[in-house]
Amino acid sequence: MSKNTLWFNQIGLDDVKLVGGKNASLGEMIRNLSELGIRVPYGFAVTTDAYQYFLEHNNLVESIRKDLEEIDYSDHVKLCRIAQKIRRNIQNGEFPKDLENDILEKYKELSLMYKFEGIMNQEELDMAVRSSSIVEDIDNASGAGNQSTYLNVRGRKNILEKIKNCFASLYNERAIDYRHHFKLDNNIVKISVGIQKMARSDLGSAGVAFSICSDSGNKDVVVINGSFGLGEMVVSGAVTPDEIVLFKPTYKEGYKSIIDKKLGDKLEKMVYSDDQDKRCKIIPIKPEKYHKFCISDEQALELCGWVIKLEEYYSKRKNHWCPVDTEWAIDGLSNQLFLVQCRAETVHSNADKNVLVKYNFNGDTPKPLLEGVAVGERIGAGKVNVMLSLDNRDEGKEFKPGDILVAPLTDPDWECYMRISSAIICEKGGRTCHASIIARELGIPAIVGVENATTILKDGQEITVSCCQGDKGYIYDGLVPFEKKEIVLDSLPKPPVKIMMNIGNPEEAFSAAKLPNDGVSLTRMEFILANYIKVHPMALLHPELVINKEKRAEVDKMTKGYNTGEEYFLDKLTYGVARIAAAFYPRDVILRASDLKSNEYSQLFCGEFFETEDDRNPMIGFRGCSRYYDKKYKEAFSLECKVVKRVREQLGLTNLIFMLPFCRTVTECLKVQEVMAENGLRRGENGFKLYLMAEIPSNFILAEKFLEHCDGFSIGSNDITQLMLGVDRDSELLQHIYDERDDSVKEVIKMAIIACKKVGKKIGICGQVCSDRPEMAAWLVEQGIDSIGLVPETIIKTILMLDEIKKN
Repeated sequence: MSKNTLWFNQIGLDDVKLVGGKNASLGEMIRNLSELGIRVPYGFAVTTDAYQYFLEHNNLVESIRKDLEEIDYSDHVKLCRIAQKIRRNIQNGEFPKDLENDILEKYKELSLMYKFEGIMNQEELDMAVRSSSIVEDIDNASGAGNQSTYLNVRGRKNILEKIKNCFASLYNERAIDYRHHFKLDNNIVKISVGIQKMARSDLGSAGVAFSICSDSGNKDVVVINGSFGLGEMVVSGAVTPDEIVLFKPTYKEGYKSIIDKKLGDKLEKMVYSDDQDKRCKIIPIKPEKYHKFCISDEQALELCGWVIKLEEYYSKRKNHWCPVDTEWAIDGLSNQLFLVQCRAETVHSNADKNVLVKYNFNGDTPKPLLEGVAVGERIGAGKVNVMLSLDNRDEGKEFKPGDILVAPLTDPDWECYMRISSAIICEKGGRTCHASIIARELGIPAIVGVENATTILKDGQEITVSCCQGDKGYIYDGLVPFEKKEIVLDSLPKPPVKIMMNIGNPEEAFSAAKLPNDGVSLTRMEFILANYIKVHPMALLHPELVINKEKRAEVDKMTKGYNTGEEYFLDKLTYGVARIAAAFYPRDVILRASDLKSNEYSQLFCGEFFETEDDRNPMIGFRGCSRYYDKKYKEAFSLECKVVKRVREQLGLTNLIFMLPFCRTVTECLKVQEVMAENGLRRGENGFKLYLMAEIPSNFILAEKFLEHCDGFSIGSNDITQLMLGVDRDSELLQHIYDERDDSVKEVIKMAIIACKKVGKKIGICGQVCSDRPEMAAWLVEQGIDSIGLVPETIIKTILMLDEIKKN
């Protein structure tokens, strides 16, 4: 059997030295995972033996060795010159006749295979010709995009030419420099080339899928990015792709576990071209597709299953946890999903799981200049250096170590600058584009998809780049003070009480969940309502009542792509809630029903059409449970109930607990539960629990009566303080009186703890007090409270403080 070319079903992971990481993985999938339903386009590998044979045939081995020895890695111009010389010599070489015949015979056989299957009528089919280096896609470095790939290659002459170009790409200046950086010997590196049938994603869509959250490192999710057309647009960062996040644990239980979806900014796509010299071209996407996802929910679920199987298979094969990074394509002719690449994820799988690195600002931040998609969880600062293209370096523009690279987008040629940057900002791209992958490998923050960054930011301007505030990255003017902390998790003491978190922003959930915690004590529905829905719920249910034409048009624009405003509300709120519930699964996540006050509802977009101006004191007016059964808001509350039911029963996130705020009477508690029952939420059914926010004196005085109709209390320290002391908590004039440590407040809290213990119900505290006043947390522990809720920033210091008190 020839070792110069091998069919994919003849190779596997043990053959990396012969066929490179990419081809070895394709072969492994075809040989051992096809039976699991994973579809991979077939093909063959031109081996590293063939590459070596080609070099020897053209007397290039010794000349390449000598050229590499002349490189001065501090002289980028000389590096480029030598790299170009090596590539030119390879491209000018000739294939040995037997090797050429071997390659062309396999290309003919591969074309016939697909012709006989009725895929195409041509004798010579379109192929992807991909480089597969033996030091690419390995466990400690991805080498993202260092070597060449060619799409839609058809014809004998073109196949041979592109294989030579792939051989030559082993000596791109970026690839040579990358190997030097990772201490990989340039003299012994070899390359293989894969010839693979193209999935017609130019007529469909393509993208990437990770078996891990590539930013937070959350192991329980599959993250899919994609766009219409060939996948190169996603990988290069030329578009901001669609993103779909799926939750592995509930997927494995048979649930449709999509916990988040974000529509990308997909204005262009790459398709086949008839030009013989340029086989692909970029064209605009039709406007009717702007608001459509490039992959259906059913296909996303199928892809999720494949990615999970691959992670499990590779982890077992390598005897250690091995998250994977895959490339997928949907053939527009057959509408079938295919995997075209799989490699090991190289950042989080190699990280120290016991050390948590946290970046925080040392105070309030100014209003951001710009925002985009955050990559990683770090903060960086420095001077802006705008590079519109690599031609800037030929014009003598200097890039200094510590500068912040601001560019339209990057590719592997930019890595010499990226490596010395303190942060990276790109106008295009998503979490899985080239800039994002390299930034994670380098351990520097990056923000991609930042519109107009190269025009708004100016050379020499000092800025701070923050990726530590969730999925969104923020760019601030000036050098904003921040700190970096490393926390060794094993060294933390075990707290004497359950430590839970108050989480408002779903985009922070995956990052926050890495802190020591026992779940979420408070998720505010109103935060998700204001930041995800962005419009008064009744305006979505009754747009005909929005009498302002401009505002009505804006509501229509928001909900474009949805049949009704109700669908929009349910989807957006579901994804916000599900993201938090999944991040902390299977630990309890307590979701409080929306608790905006009437003046705050008025401030929502179109709120003025649905809120009354007669509510003179909104702090104790038309808020909380009184809204939920009132005809003015009952329909909107019904949507909140439907979201809770959907998250628990369709997505399988049964750790979600619902909580009612500001419940004035026992009768009111029962009225709200009637509305909930109308929408399929019944306490005790399918394990559904209902908590009550204890924040009104009546809740404490009649605690046992309220507890007959709920499963536990969560103390709202802000409202019980204001109502016990008769102080509007928003009044600056009375702030000297407002104090949660007042004896009257402590007395009613003790009453509630005693009542809950008596009837065997849970009681925690979710108010701000434990975050602001650690001594109050210590007092609550003494009283026997089951859990305390903290904002993420105060968890570590509170755990240490409670330990000190216990010791003393």
